[in-house]
Amino acid sequence: MSNCAMTITCTILWNTLPLCEWEARFHKIQKSNFLQSYSYAKGASRFYRQKARWGLIMIDDKEAGLVQVMEAGVLFNLIHGVIIDRGPLWFDGFGGAFHIQAFIKALQKDFPKRWGRKHRFLLEIEDSPSAKALIKQTGLTFLPSREPYETYWLDLSQDMDSLRANLEGKWRNALRKAENFEENKKISIDWDKKGLFYPLFKAQYAIEKQEHGYGGISPQFLDILAPFLLEEGNMMIGVASVNNELIASIMMIKHGQSATYQIGWTSDEGRSHNAHHLLLWQGACVLKQWGVKTLDLGGINHDTAASIKKFKQGMGGMPYRLVGHYS
Repeated sequence: MSNCAMTITCTILWNTLPLCEWEARFHKIQKSNFLQSYSYAKGASRFYRQKARWGLIMIDDKEAGLVQVMEAGVLFNLIHGVIIDRGPLWFDGFGGAFHIQAFIKALQKDFPKRWGRKHRFLLEIEDSPSAKALIKQTGLTFLPSREPYETYWLDLSQDMDSLRANLEGKWRNALRKAENFEENKKISIDWDKKGLFYPLFKAQYAIEKQEHGYGGISPQFLDILAPFLLEEGNMMIGVASVNNELIASIMMIKHGQSATYQIGWTSDEGRSHNAHHLLLWQGACVLKQWGVKTLDLGGINHDTAASIKKFKQGMGGMPYRLVGHYS
């Protein structure tokens, strides 16, 4: 048990919850992310040969949040890697500065630094000078070579009129043009939750990724993740076509009360029809009907993908940037 200011105590209980109880608690969290989901852990365990560990965070003997850790080790963990991607996730009433500090100290107690062990923590803490100062006090080391995660969060609890009103003017005009194309049968949109479109989507995504050097998830990892997501009903693919020819497509992944715009691609004709605007807008509408409260519009990069950043910004979401990676 770890102590910090204000006599707050924190303990992390590892692998004590049955899966159904873990998932029930995960679904209580208003803003979750895919990297902390059980679906991701199953895929990463197989693809990266990592082992997942699930922690129930206790603050002063009360359930405060969840954290999913991925581990990799050889020689009976003599060489040991400990990875947190976008955790912890807090329950209502928790996640303040002292709670974060207490959590980090408890984490350091459970995984102390030693020869042969490396930490890589992408903490789900919004970037600010005070957050960086707080983390520095715990003794974690900032890793400047890794870009902090940055995105836009779209609040889907709003009514549809408010969501549309929040679109930037040029984005709304592009959407209106695409809707006119759809109304006049010049473009068609279809949605798939059963994986029928997946083979074609993955094949085209792989081509686009190779030709344009896109970052993001590899097609090989996607092949491992997709069956888990489909089995759980957490993957949705939208496709846009003209004269039965595919011109654009996107994939959305649901996790608890939230979802992530994971990947997408578009052709030159898709751009001319503003197909991505129509897909993303309709996708948000479908997710809202699905009970999703918040949509993570996916990572953005100012330097290498400025146009993608501008496109996502146009949806009117709230900018969100994490403090970065630490060891």
